Amino acid sequence: MLRLKKLESLRRIRQIFFVTASIVAFCFCSLPALATEDYQVIQQHSFVADVAEKVSKSVVRIDIEREIQAEEFESDLLDPLLRDLLGDLGNAPQKERGQGSGVVIDSTGLILTNAHVVERVDNVIITLQNGAQVDGEVIGTDQVTDLALVKIEETSDLKSAKLGNSEDIKVGDWAIALGTPYGLESTVTLGIVSSLHRDINSLGFSDKRLDLIQTDAAINPGNSGGPLINANGEVIGINTLVRSGPGAGLGFAIPINLASKVSDQLLENGEVIHPYLGAQLVLLNERIAKEHNQDPNSLIVLPERSGALVQSVFPQSPAEEGGLRRGDLVINAQGNKINDPKSLLMQVENAQIGKPFELEVLRNNKEMNLSIKPAALPGIN
Repeated sequence: MLRLKKLESLRRIRQIFFVTASIVAFCFCSLPALATEDYQVIQQHSFVADVAEKVSKSVVRIDIEREIQAEEFESDLLDPLLRDLLGDLGNAPQKERGQGSGVVIDSTGLILTNAHVVERVDNVIITLQNGAQVDGEVIGTDQVTDLALVKIEETSDLKSAKLGNSEDIKVGDWAIALGTPYGLESTVTLGIVSSLHRDINSLGFSDKRLDLIQTDAAINPGNSGGPLINANGEVIGINTLVRSGPGAGLGFAIPINLASKVSDQLLENGEVIHPYLGAQLVLLNERIAKEHNQDPNSLIVLPERSGALVQSVFPQSPAEEGGLRRGDLVINAQGNKINDPKSLLMQVENAQIGKPFELEVLRNNKEMNLSIKPAALPGIN
């Protein structure tokens, strides 16, 4: 009897061992093979490929042609034989051709691009993702923000891109640039958002009013006007320029929130009205003022505080009519503290044409209030 019990116990131990061994074998042999296979399927394409495939259907190539006046040729310098062969060359107009990119923002045929891509053009040809070419009409351009709106006829294959919110961007976020550089279709480059609120004036463009998105995603010639998108495939900016020379490799894009605002105005009015005061401003802070005041050759004493210092006032401008003078330090505008020219320009941009714009300035170390009525910025569109 005891022997039978021992045999029964031994049999149960063998069964338990066999079941355990089978489970272990299944876990450590079969599952990894299955998991590896699934992982390979999932990782066959990156997120960049997925979002680029989705958005690229909305990216177009823009071919332009504009007439330029050739320089007058001095035919008297030609050999008489060549003059007989070529005839009177004169200064006949020539055709200049260029390329850029754009992004469809509305399926009715609205395309957003850069102003410098389509300015002063005679013909605009839009090449869609499927290879079809259609004529484009420039609805309007805004040189101050370097944005333009182009219209094409609505087609069944036209797909608009989803616009994101550029206020939600953080430094370090993924940034994917799409476009058609050098005429090459559907080019994609990857990087991150390197910086935000880059003042375009610091890059040498004094006639623009822009805070740019900086990215290390490559933006090549021909990428201008194409979209900068995030990891979700949403357009967060419009590619506008790349820095060459020292510091090369930095690209810049116009925030999509500003681009949407400008495109709405271009669609409604064909232009964008920018308020202006008519004063040239420079930065002043405590350190700069102290260094200036310690110079024995300085002609005036500057207030040792931050603000926008008026370097000059344009004749017959709203600033001159409102009593702003050279040497005034603007410290407050519309109830908002002014620390630099940029903060003042932001307030001016949001001002209303012809409506009082209140300034607080320091003049001869005395605070005084001025009321200026901004006018429309002339000579841009």
